[in-house]
Amino acid sequence: MFTPKIPPPDTAPAPGTSLVPPLTGLVHPPACTCHHNPAAPTASVPAAAPARSAVRFTPGSLLVAAAGGTAVVLVVGTVLVSMLLATAITAASVAVCAVVLRSLLNRPNNR
Repeated sequence: MFTPKIPPPDTAPAPGTSLVPPLTGLVHPPACTCHHNPAAPTASVPAAAPARSAVRFTPGSLLVAAAGGTAVVLVVGTVLVSMLLATAITAASVAVCAVVLRSLLNRPNNR
């Protein structure tokens, strides 16, 4: 059941061969379709700065983002504090049980 199952030599791929067939027949379109003569001299035109799609915040959206961030921090903080409190209560109860068991097992004649 736990022995490795090695394929027989007639079905195993030969070393150095790939199981993925090579891509053939791909034709890339030309970079531009303007049909100009690339050898003709052109006047140097200063390139315009690339247009950036900047995110614009309105005062309302900033207020919503701040309120959302505050809510996330408060929820995560509440969850973490409750987990810490549960751990502390469990540790205290285990400590009390250990003390009671120790006192019961050490002095059985004192009851």
